[in-house]
Amino acid sequence: MAHIIFMGSPQFAVPTLEALARDHTILAVFTQPDKPAGRGQQVTAVPVKQWASAHGVPIHQPKSFRKEPQALDVLRDLRPEVIVVAAYGLILPQAVLDVPPLGCLNVHGSILPRHRGAAPIASAILAGDAETGITIMQMDAGLDTGPMLSVAREAIRPDDTTASLSERLSFIGAQLMADTLPKYLSGEIVPQPQPAEGATYSPKIDKADAQIDWRRPAIEIERMVRAYTPWPGTQTMWNGQMVKVLKAEGRRQEAGSKLGEVVKLNDGSIGTVTGAGVLVLKEIQLAGRKAMKAEDFVRGQPKFIGAVLSSQDS
Repeated sequence: MAHIIFMGSPQFAVPTLEALARDHTILAVFTQPDKPAGRGQQVTAVPVKQWASAHGVPIHQPKSFRKEPQALDVLRDLRPEVIVVAAYGLILPQAVLDVPPLGCLNVHGSILPRHRGAAPIASAILAGDAETGITIMQMDAGLDTGPMLSVAREAIRPDDTTASLSERLSFIGAQLMADTLPKYLSGEIVPQPQPAEGATYSPKIDKADAQIDWRRPAIEIERMVRAYTPWPGTQTMWNGQMVKVLKAEGRRQEAGSKLGEVVKLNDGSIGTVTGAGVLVLKEIQLAGRKAMKAEDFVRGQPKFIGAVLSSQDS
């Protein structure tokens, strides 16, 4: 049994926290400050805080360890043996990494060194990877460059979104950490350096990334739709209105000559012409309206067929 401080914020982190709490002592959780969320922008506690509150675990929510030195004092006073991190969302300075004698372990959502960085799960979908996984790594001062303790692999399904893949990986990561930590504590697992080849960087996703560029191939736009679900969504413009593309399928068939033109395909489905092939629109949502199947939307908006969709800044 180890005395652990857990650092994490979204739902992805909760299964790992639950798994550790069964066999170890959670001294406290460090998690992101409450933020406005949802259409009403109500201030909401992140899932890790909600879990900790329900289980009586002390909670700390610094905005930054560098700007709030008292947070580091609190961390030192708790005297953790090890810190476990899962999608925390804050950069840990070296002073934090130096606190626990057994180091800081991270549950990272990719097979390192591929997709180091802030959004590894979305990046794996965007890249068209056949598989991804979880790496348990020992943190160092670099960006996801520390030595690895264990890896679990998971196939990426053709219909996976960031939401669905994150959910599966959250439970895979929890089990992997539960299995790995005792072996690490006993010295049975020795951290191994990451492979020198194959490193890629996964930047933080921005709302601007969600704008569809119809010059891109249909298969790439389909990956965008899946990778940016649930956030920030993927969108295009029609008649000055924003249209979200919630579900889509990239096909390599030809369907017209104008980029962004909405067409009706031979099988009755609704598609949009791209730089290579056609993007079949399966579910879309006009701003302020409910989500609809594209065929149902066209029945109410027949002029959608033949329209040319564009990006917001075009």
